Amino acid sequence: MSRRHIFRLSGPDTHSFLQGLVTNDVDGLADGLVYAALLTPQGKYISDFFLAADGDKVLLDAHEDHADMLRQRLSMYKLRANVTLEDTALHLHRGLGDTPEDGLADPRHPDLGWRAYRDAPQAEDDTDWTALRVAHLIPETDVELTSNTFILEVGFETLHGVDFRKGCYVGQEVTARMKHKTTLRKGLAQVDVTGDAAPGTEILADGKAAGTLLSRAGDRAIAYLRFDRAKGTMQAGEATVTRSDG
Repeated sequence: MSRRHIFRLSGPDTHSFLQGLVTNDVDGLADGLVYAALLTPQGKYISDFFLAADGDKVLLDAHEDHADMLRQRLSMYKLRANVTLEDTALHLHRGLGDTPEDGLADPRHPDLGWRAYRDAPQAEDDTDWTALRVAHLIPETDVELTSNTFILEVGFETLHGVDFRKGCYVGQEVTARMKHKTTLRKGLAQVDVTGDAAPGTEILADGKAAGTLLSRAGDRAIAYLRFDRAKGTMQAGEATVTRSDG
């Protein structure tokens, strides 16, 4: 069952309000779903979500655990902007294969299928979304994406979740500096895992902290790694870990 909360934003200032807040270009709503994040002024992750056009309004599809926080933060940022934020009773539907008439392609990766927003809940879905995420290095809210996250370290550019030409938004200066002036020393990588190790287990390389094991599907997982240390065979609890890309 999907754990999402769908907001609706309306009012004449909705577009400019969102454009000045989120990491991606809201003009992309004309072409389909927009994946984006809200950051702190220091460039760290607060929440990620999808935006979808709803006539002249905008739907915001977020993890349900972030709903109260987003309601508070968006209301705080709204100030005098003529924007109304309301809860909806809509339900997220997801699927693979042909996109239905009311569906929108997931912008993060073609293999993640489509998303649609409907009045009734989705029937039981047996798709292994975690395995798909791990296979394509897709971070998940509150797993790979936490309050310590810089979005470029978790592949937001590859996920089409950030636009470097759109102009200012909260956290833009730090994000742009990381893009143009630094080489990432930490970030997500796919790893092969042999043995027992749960998500959250520390990864060691030659006895030194090299990262953390995160989402796991069978013998493959996503890990957050220090690239200078994450080499060769590593340990995570009782398991051995090696980078899938060598």
